[in-house]
Amino acid sequence: MIDASDLGAILKKVQMFSTLDDRCLSEMSRSLKRIELGPGEVLCQEGEMGGSMFIVESGSIRVLKRGNAGTPVEIAVLGRGEVAGIMSLFGDDSRSATMRAVESTILWEMRSSEFQELLSRNPLISKAMIDILSRYVRENNRTIADLRTRDIDTRLKVAVFDAKPYTRSTFVEKCGERFALKFFDARLSEDTASMAEGFRVACCFVNDVVDARTAKKLKALGVELVALRCAGYNNVDLDACAGNGIQVTYVPNYSPYAVAEHAVTLMLALNRHVNRAHARVRESNFSLDGLVGFDMHGKVAGVVGAGRIGQCVIDILCGFGCRVLVYNRTPRDDPRPNVHYAGLDELLASADIVTLHAPLVSETRHLIDDASIAKMKDGAMLINTGRGGLVDTHALVRGLLSGKIGSAGLDVYEEEGGYFFEDFSNKVLKDEVLARLTTFPNVIVTPHMAFLTEEALLDIAEITLGSIGAFEQGKHGADLPNALTK
Repeated sequence: MIDASDLGAILKKVQMFSTLDDRCLSEMSRSLKRIELGPGEVLCQEGEMGGSMFIVESGSIRVLKRGNAGTPVEIAVLGRGEVAGIMSLFGDDSRSATMRAVESTILWEMRSSEFQELLSRNPLISKAMIDILSRYVRENNRTIADLRTRDIDTRLKVAVFDAKPYTRSTFVEKCGERFALKFFDARLSEDTASMAEGFRVACCFVNDVVDARTAKKLKALGVELVALRCAGYNNVDLDACAGNGIQVTYVPNYSPYAVAEHAVTLMLALNRHVNRAHARVRESNFSLDGLVGFDMHGKVAGVVGAGRIGQCVIDILCGFGCRVLVYNRTPRDDPRPNVHYAGLDELLASADIVTLHAPLVSETRHLIDDASIAKMKDGAMLINTGRGGLVDTHALVRGLLSGKIGSAGLDVYEEEGGYFFEDFSNKVLKDEVLARLTTFPNVIVTPHMAFLTEEALLDIAEITLGSIGAFEQGKHGADLPNALTK
């Protein structure tokens, strides 16, 4: 449980209370009341009268707001130390959103009546509140001016979903003043599609879901283009988009070195037990027992998928002196003496390391399953920086338990949509398979970060915005750069 000093520290992080001294914060802490909620319990409803502020001690709270059709839309999730309802301290106004517990959650409440008493007793708190409120008024005036400017902005409006800070910075840098970009933290789905109202373009990422229902909603809202800022498009129903008159573009190629280098990074880290050695040294354990690796030179590496990324991986592995077997839907001649195209069964049976760089289509889903794992060399290493669905994760776990798979490096996971790109450090992983994978000492899971280099991010922004620019100029169908058609 949070004690008084911890509550004071949390209050100190809230902008409104950041200038208060420890005595004032301690006095405020004594006015807080503890609340416990079970999973799914509602803390307050949108539209009901407020009158109190809440601080989350543990668990998490979903903040939901009614969309245009009355459907609740998640606009935020509050975790430990976060605050809701600050402005309710200054009046018993109606709630602007519904707050519901995701799991067992503990909060602290301060009612406006008690806060008003604090103000009357402590002039330092009153002065700080006047300073903060004047700042709020200035900020709101700037926001209103900005909104009025947008009303007369004639630029093409682009709604950018699932926008992380690194997305915002590169898109702003590459866009300049060409388009009116609006960044949303939320992922695009049927529930959040209403946010795209007034935008002709919805810009999406790998875990946004543009299924038939979402496409229908986007059409009704006036969206004409879904611009994917990624190479994978298995999360988009192309038929549904076409049926609703929505064009789709993607980023077929960006810095292939980013993903290729990350794949080889996972190989080296697993081979030389870097993660285990690092953990030991942090505990002042400098023993070398169990850290024996192998020379990459002379080993057989199997590369599944010989596109631009696969070719970069082959180049790097050749530099190590590996013998490289390549499986590709279209075999080709390769001038490098230690590179040979082979069938998948031959590759699996011969490779010490298997690395996946194939697209996720119906033919490649669960390319690595129980049957293919049984064909692999005993103790082989598996690397997947392609798509999570290329690997049957349950089969992978069985392979790890049996020792058939000696180690695995995963930058993607077939059920990653609910977890990757978000912070769950204060929560329990409810995906038992993912949780189990993270316990294996011979497994490294990274959070879909292989693409995350400055060069790749700038490439993605430039290519995506280029497609949007061509759309604005009237390009359609086959004339639209990087268009996806079914």
